[in-house]
Amino acid sequence: MRLRPLWIAGRFLSRLPFPDPGEATAEDIGRSVPWYPLIGLIMGLLAALTAAGTGALGPELAATLTLMVWVWSSGALHLDGLADSADAWIGGLGSRERTLEIMKDPRSGPAAVTLIGLVLIAKWSGLKVLIEADAPWLLLWLPMLARVQLLLVLRSIPYAREQGMAAAQSRQLPRRATWIAMLLASGACVLATGWTGLVLLTATLAGFALARRSMMQRLGGFTGDTAGALVELTETLLLLICAALL
Repeated sequence: MRLRPLWIAGRFLSRLPFPDPGEATAEDIGRSVPWYPLIGLIMGLLAALTAAGTGALGPELAATLTLMVWVWSSGALHLDGLADSADAWIGGLGSRERTLEIMKDPRSGPAAVTLIGLVLIAKWSGLKVLIEADAPWLLLWLPMLARVQLLLVLRSIPYAREQGMAAAQSRQLPRRATWIAMLLASGACVLATGWTGLVLLTATLAGFALARRSMMQRLGGFTGDTAGALVELTETLLLLICAALL
């Protein structure tokens, strides 16, 4: 098995110490996409280990440390997309061109700061509940399912810009491997967690359907920022669902 696509996926989606794959072509980038759920699973494992290992310090401190590790492991990549999308959706005033223009602005406005704050508070609250309920291992599946969203986006939504990294991912996407990766990730979650996994998978698909409709109506496609925002919102939604079920 060639592991270079895995290293590319790991270096792109996380700050974990994956080997340097060297310069990647568009085809290499496309072939890395089916590995995204596995990268999410590794990040979920790291978060779960942190939650389990720090639980004795108290749920508040354990939740804080787990959230810090979770954000670090992703390099805040998707939080950046969430911030840009929040500013663009509010400031774009329904205009496709204005929305895309705002997404290019590296500065964060009030909408971005507010939404990031709310997402982090929600995640901290959900983590605290999971730790208090002695169920940190549910964290294994949340980043994985959120990155299944990226496969769904690349597989079924056109890219909204003429150029960009996501454009290369879409064009070079190995479709069969992508479907296999999505089925394996979804099946593993359901087999491991039973009806809880079914609820999480249903919420993931419902969230994707709503996000796809919104992206198509506003932009006629997706951008890297909107895909990242979907990852963050999915993680938050699934974590809160887990907390509510517990």
